[in-house]
Amino acid sequence: MELLYFAVAFACGFSVYQLKLPPLIGFLLAGFVLNLLGHSSTDLLTQLADLGVTLLLFSIGLKLKVSNLVKPQVWAPASLHLVTSIAFFASLLLMLGAFGLPLFVDLSWQSACLVGFAFSFSSTVFAVKVLEERGEMASLHGKISIGILVMQDIFAVIFLAISTGKSPNIWALALLIGLPLLRPMLFWVLNRSKHGELLPLFGFFFALVLGYHGFELAGLKGDLGALIIGMIFAPHKKAGELSKALLNVKDILLVGFFLNIGLNANISLEAVLIAVLLAIVLPVKVFIYYLYTNMFRLRARTSLLSAFTLSNYSEFGLIVCAVAASSGMITTDWLAVVALAVSVTFVLATPLNKKANEIYVKLEPLLVKFESDKRLEEELPVNLTDTRIVIFGMGRIGTGAYETIHASHPGAVAGVDIKPEVVEKHISLERRVLLADATDPDFWQRVNHSNVDMVMLAMPKHMQNIYALEQLKASGFSGQVTAIANYPDQQKELEDLGVHSTYNFYLEAGSGFAEHVKEKLFS
Repeated sequence: MELLYFAVAFACGFSVYQLKLPPLIGFLLAGFVLNLLGHSSTDLLTQLADLGVTLLLFSIGLKLKVSNLVKPQVWAPASLHLVTSIAFFASLLLMLGAFGLPLFVDLSWQSACLVGFAFSFSSTVFAVKVLEERGEMASLHGKISIGILVMQDIFAVIFLAISTGKSPNIWALALLIGLPLLRPMLFWVLNRSKHGELLPLFGFFFALVLGYHGFELAGLKGDLGALIIGMIFAPHKKAGELSKALLNVKDILLVGFFLNIGLNANISLEAVLIAVLLAIVLPVKVFIYYLYTNMFRLRARTSLLSAFTLSNYSEFGLIVCAVAASSGMITTDWLAVVALAVSVTFVLATPLNKKANEIYVKLEPLLVKFESDKRLEEELPVNLTDTRIVIFGMGRIGTGAYETIHASHPGAVAGVDIKPEVVEKHISLERRVLLADATDPDFWQRVNHSNVDMVMLAMPKHMQNIYALEQLKASGFSGQVTAIANYPDQQKELEDLGVHSTYNFYLEAGSGFAEHVKEKLFS
């Protein structure tokens, strides 16, 4: 049966992708189609979905630093948004109940607050998928979004612990004391796992055994355990490689998660209408996100893109409503409403996030009026004075290009990267590398590139290079542009958009290796 489900998911995902929409919309559609045909979820599919979410949270932990959570621009908007959202949704539900509408009429103020709590969450799975596809996990708005989502997960864990009467036991204390002590040994094991098939297996073991089941044994939520174990490994130099090793497996398992949402919904006309109504009021939730993030000195674009990333309802709401239904506070019909509302907002949020930069450019004159005059360090203006060549993306390829150019033309080249830790590393090695987001329209307005003769796009994600190229053209840049690509179709797309020369990473790496061999052999 699961093979049939994944076959339908592929067919729907493929069809949707041809319309230039993310495949996850097709996976959701597949779940609802199978549901309407009389199919339901299976134990194996549920286990695969749970496994995918656990690996997702472990992967988030690998990229997350505790220092990001304690920043006011993360915990304050998350907390304020929670309180405001509960008040808004509870008031809306009670008002609709006053009109005698079905489902709403049976809600007390306590149960209305509980449903409001469920709708205050945003989807971690959706946000991470959107950010990964756009290559923006390391951007400021990406880190703000993920930080807020982690705070929401913490709020949810506290709620579940209280509502289910499940409290930490003596093993929780053992974890609290033992994990910091075990950290050097865990790092040693990761180092010795090298680069082969042992590396993803390492991730599976620590995410599922020590993370999920270890925390469940201690009376804590297993998903939180996977996240925390990931955060323990985050400072390790191989954290990025470990995350990449798990990427494809995690994505396949998450197909089961999206299928499950549609398969588990008790679809009725009443539930559909209420879900559509809740989708209509979603802009209020998005505005609350924007308002509170903007209050903490974030630029308008950062606040808007963070709000768009969080512009959906969460699968976590299903868990909250399931707990409430089991205690009799709400009817099980609300589970179908939440499942449908989550699905509808996923569909709506996908094109919204795809056009996020274009929407910001149109709204910019209005939004910048309400920006704070003070800037966070990450969003200060960028200086490219006396720079003739700019390299965007200071990973291995960008660094190699920088060193080669700097050797013959010192002082003429500068690098730009989105990751603060990468920039700090290069600066410590006395390279001229600046912190900025090449996909940010504001960046191109704040920078003077009149002396720049060439721009090299060496960012790891193809869409990052595409977005940066679009902003570069819009800013009036008239110099040469080169870009890297992994596949011939990506090269063609870049060339069609006006890139003067493209380099296939895999082919060029092979050519470079051959040149190196010839030089050694025939010199």
